[in-house]
Amino acid sequence: MDRLNKHLAHAGVGSRRHCEQLIRAGRVSIDGRVVQDLATRVAPEQDVHVDGEPVKAEKFVYWLVNKPRGYLCTNHDPSRRPLAIDLVPQISQRVYTVGRLDEDSEGLLLLTNDGDLAHRLMHPRFGVEKTYLVLVAGTPSPDDLHKLLTGVWLSEGQVKAHSIKRLRRQGNSTWLRIILAEGKNREIRRMLAKLLHKVLRLRRIAIGSIELDNLAPKKSRQLTAQELKSLKRLAAKHEPVEAEVE
Repeated sequence: MDRLNKHLAHAGVGSRRHCEQLIRAGRVSIDGRVVQDLATRVAPEQDVHVDGEPVKAEKFVYWLVNKPRGYLCTNHDPSRRPLAIDLVPQISQRVYTVGRLDEDSEGLLLLTNDGDLAHRLMHPRFGVEKTYLVLVAGTPSPDDLHKLLTGVWLSEGQVKAHSIKRLRRQGNSTWLRIILAEGKNREIRRMLAKLLHKVLRLRRIAIGSIELDNLAPKKSRQLTAQELKSLKRLAAKHEPVEAEVE
């Protein structure tokens, strides 16, 4: 028997955290009885409903998308701005993004209805690395880069990069390759702003072993069987992560 939040996530209802919120709100029932206990377990033969609608297991899908700037990582926007999920209209399942990129950022997104895998890829304790190319105003000093590796204080606590490499100059700006093993909201932009370096462009090029490669902006493709196997193997680990300078 699976925990109820895991069962709902596997059925494509949403992430485990979102499913927990549904349970607490009394919107989930098992065999006609509303349940709000997060420790509840459910058997495959039991009838589970959310808001009165039956929950049925979906086939898991895994898509890679190259998100351009100007697209949102949400399933609904009242202002009707472009959404990343609009780039994969062929998907019939209700999918959500694995690790959001803000509207001004671009690059690799994973879209899936596999809530358990999404949770493992994004939760900091699993330490799955995300790689970014970042164009910053000015020239970060060696001390700036050291601070990014040892920790910068934000409102939710201390955050740090796992790896940083200075790539090249572009006019009065500098390209950096930054690897994170966490991924808080707008983390890179906020870290660099603390050091007085504005991010001019931010592009995610990899999540773990999955790379964007030459996929054009606005294009998408399904993950290969080998990529999915590699990603699941990576997500199963939760080893301590140490920072390094290149």
